[in-house]
Amino acid sequence: MVMHMLTVKLPSFDNVAAEQTARRLDQLTKPRGSLGRLEELAIQLAGITGDPGCRFRERCVLVLAADHGVAREAVSLYPQSVTVQMVRNFLRGGAAVNVLARQARARVVVADFGTLVRLEGHGGRLVERRFGAGTGNMAVEPAMTREQAAGAVEAGRELVAAELGRGLDLALVGEMGIGNTTAASAVTAALLGLPAEEVTGRGTGLDEAARRHKAGVIARALALHRPDSGDALDVLAKVGGFELAGLAGVMIGAAERRVPVLLDGFIAGAAALAVSRLVPGLERCLIAGHRSAEPGHRHILEALGLRPLLDLDLRLGEGTGAVLALHLVDAAVAIRDEMATFADAGVDGANL
Repeated sequence: MVMHMLTVKLPSFDNVAAEQTARRLDQLTKPRGSLGRLEELAIQLAGITGDPGCRFRERCVLVLAADHGVAREAVSLYPQSVTVQMVRNFLRGGAAVNVLARQARARVVVADFGTLVRLEGHGGRLVERRFGAGTGNMAVEPAMTREQAAGAVEAGRELVAAELGRGLDLALVGEMGIGNTTAASAVTAALLGLPAEEVTGRGTGLDEAARRHKAGVIARALALHRPDSGDALDVLAKVGGFELAGLAGVMIGAAERRVPVLLDGFIAGAAALAVSRLVPGLERCLIAGHRSAEPGHRHILEALGLRPLLDLDLRLGEGTGAVLALHLVDAAVAIRDEMATFADAGVDGANL
């Protein structure tokens, strides 16, 4: 039974593996620490995986899709029909995340956690984990029941377990759902005790008047439901979304198996914030791919103590920022493995 926190046995960060990688980096033909964040990334990956020689051949972008009842409150420029249409686009390989994933040699797996309309004729290419035809409208009712939220978390864990059978060694998380920046803003405001106005951005490109309306909808939903900031599952159930809860489960499933998680932006960040409350300490297994242009994301990253690898003013979602950051993961591993040491190159080291 999921209560305030989940009972999850997380493997500890492997300091021995991390130190071995650090020593290796210090022997390479460069001033110590001169590759900055790339070196930090290589060390973090070793500690998460427990392997100083970790490589990431089976990289999978897990894109979770669901609809949100709050979309009926005019919080997005796009109609809810776009969610299912974009899922079809993902399955055809035509979305931004598909293009970037092909470039980064990553698979894309799309899972339906509760779109408004069930997709037919996808030939088994879509993973079905549906918890309803979209969430309830948080402006007038809870987004979902506590049981649905707990079920979506567990389904996310199961999704990772299934991918492990295909050799998954690096998980990237993305999402699709019209209205989900509204849910992410509500979750962020509730968990961090911040005003809705402070964490609500333009989402799909709203003008300032529409953005203020969106913040007002979130503020009313929070006042109506009074989610318990000390109970992340309660927050997810009342103002979250099926895909947010599913993303939390993906992060848990990966972390408990020493698979690093490369986060996308604001939506994934809100799920990460929730999961850090459900499973304290899990954030050490997370890598922030980028900083979203959405204002709430900065607050999330600060709360989790994560430094983003990229800052490109992205706000698309889908996992695009995580996939772009994957190139830096590859660079960190290549530097660790392919760069010559002082001894190999016959170069004098520093006088220490």
